[in-house]
Amino acid sequence: MDISIKKADKLKDHPSDSALGFGTIFTDHMFSMDYNPEKGWHNALIEPYGPITMSPATMVLHYGQAIFEGLKAYRTPDGNVQLFRPMDNFKRLNRSAEMLCIPQVDENFLMKALLKIVDMERAWVPSATGTSLYIRPFIIATDPYIGLKSSSTYRFFMILSPVGAYYPEGFNPVKIWVTRDYVRAVRGGVGRAKTAGNYAASLYATELAHKEGYTQVLWLDGVELKYVEEVGSMNIFFKLGDEIVTPELNGSILSGVTRDSVITMAKSWGMKVSERRIAIDELFEAHKTGELQEVFGSGTAAVISPVGNIKYHEKAITIGDGNVGPVASRMFNELMDIQYGKAEDKFGWTVPVNPA
Repeated sequence: MDISIKKADKLKDHPSDSALGFGTIFTDHMFSMDYNPEKGWHNALIEPYGPITMSPATMVLHYGQAIFEGLKAYRTPDGNVQLFRPMDNFKRLNRSAEMLCIPQVDENFLMKALLKIVDMERAWVPSATGTSLYIRPFIIATDPYIGLKSSSTYRFFMILSPVGAYYPEGFNPVKIWVTRDYVRAVRGGVGRAKTAGNYAASLYATELAHKEGYTQVLWLDGVELKYVEEVGSMNIFFKLGDEIVTPELNGSILSGVTRDSVITMAKSWGMKVSERRIAIDELFEAHKTGELQEVFGSGTAAVISPVGNIKYHEKAITIGDGNVGPVASRMFNELMDIQYGKAEDKFGWTVPVNPA
């Protein structure tokens, strides 16, 4: 399939790197393509970024049949641009598509489209450390129909946004709040898919956490309400003695690309890494005995986010001395060095965006 290009008549002014927040500024162009049963995926187009028109009856608005991904492009010290593990994001997109009854997309074609639009928008890739070009691929159901079924038509988009740090705290410890009153997902549902409804389900508890002065919610399993699963925008890791522990993928936890990167890197350092069920009570007991040394999250947006405080019921604990721990610090620095092309990529994770 060829990709048509319609360039914007007028280009936007670029913000300074120091003015970047997260997800509020968008580049000049976006990518889109359509699906119907007769043509499959077709009409691939790079066009000016702007509003889209749809019927009020469009199915995504009523039944939530939507999936998305998030990945980044980075500016290297020599001024070039590279991506971090993009094919892993496209593979996960197709796993989400299967769960939401959305047609599979050719991953190699998506890579071709991604490289083309990032090359077109490479001037938008910021240079300052901690900044990047965030890329949001997503698919929505587009049948104009009020009735519960899988849509027959879909639209795929990629939009791009220059960003700074995801959390206002930057690379400083965040505070997370554990809830037993609400759940995000359950095994047998769509918790492992990156779908809009999972995030809508997290909003109310997250607002409660914010009112308590906490940044994010640490979710427990939806069946027994005792086993740790993930934080709203990241997977979670614990350093227990000489072991790194993260909740096992059980069908209700998102298989994070950065999560896999952390596991791979920690093992390459000779660290013991376990993916297993871990109860919230076990963590609090490990804190009491001094075995719980570090807690940190991982995700595309924040990369590594150290956790300094956890509240469960009425008890709040401080992790270590409340500062960034050595494992989280090393993981953050070494991952960032690979992403920005400042260190050798021994794992084959980066993909250069060569000028056309």
